[in-house]
Amino acid sequence: MSIFTGSGVAIVTPMYEDGRVNFDKLGELIDFQIAGGTDSIIICGTTGEASTLTDEEHIECIRYTVEKVAHRVPVIAGTGSNCTREAINLSKESVKAGADGLLCVTPYYNKCTQDGLVEYFVDIARAADLPIIMYSVASRTGCNITPYAANKAFRSADNIVAIKEASGNIGQVAKIAQLTEGGLDIYSGNDEMITPIMSLGGKGVISVLANVAPKLAHDIAASYLEGDVKKSADLQIRCMDLVDALFCEVNPIPVKAALNLMGFEVGPLRKPLTQLEAKHEEQLVQAMKAWNLL
Repeated sequence: MSIFTGSGVAIVTPMYEDGRVNFDKLGELIDFQIAGGTDSIIICGTTGEASTLTDEEHIECIRYTVEKVAHRVPVIAGTGSNCTREAINLSKESVKAGADGLLCVTPYYNKCTQDGLVEYFVDIARAADLPIIMYSVASRTGCNITPYAANKAFRSADNIVAIKEASGNIGQVAKIAQLTEGGLDIYSGNDEMITPIMSLGGKGVISVLANVAPKLAHDIAASYLEGDVKKSADLQIRCMDLVDALFCEVNPIPVKAALNLMGFEVGPLRKPLTQLEAKHEEQLVQAMKAWNLL
């Protein structure tokens, strides 16, 4: 059984102006997401600025989210690292916290070979008894999960059950589906490719777009799952300007700006990320107005 189907939000981590995590605001965002139809909450991923959270903050965000969600939807904890030992520690803590699954990004900066990737995922799987979603986003980590490595990892541990595919390479997605014979769940890691990936058997999306438009992201995926491919495709095409605006600078700079424009007061980013440039803010405002988000 899939951890979830439909739209999972890669939720932002709200901050106070002094940089502390704003847990009250995180709770508000979680309720907003569930009310909007979001099918899963992914906490401490890329969009959640996990790379600048301390271990203590990281674990507390996961604990808080599990408690706040209270089994309304699955909670998936981001626990990947460029150190296998650290990834295992975060994964074990997520098990204790009551998470429903783990999202494990590939090691970054030091990278590794494809055989090393397989060992990394299998080591985490053996240490933490939760379903694992491998996360392939070479544009940020410099380390792609090839279809052959994805298949080998999938067949090496029963709890490696899915992949978040953010390579932008639809041919790679098709090859993963072929090699794993449909047994490995595939989630789009790119908001502009939800419908295309679902056409290859994908189960949905782990979305940045859902932060500001949860119903829209949900409807793109849900329409496909319900057999209304035309509606899914139409929504996918119509939202492209909004998706482009949410990625006009490195994620999560634009999406945090968008939430602040919507009045959510999610606060600043942690350095080295900086405020959205004025020219991009205008692009974002126009795209949001087209969807009545402002």
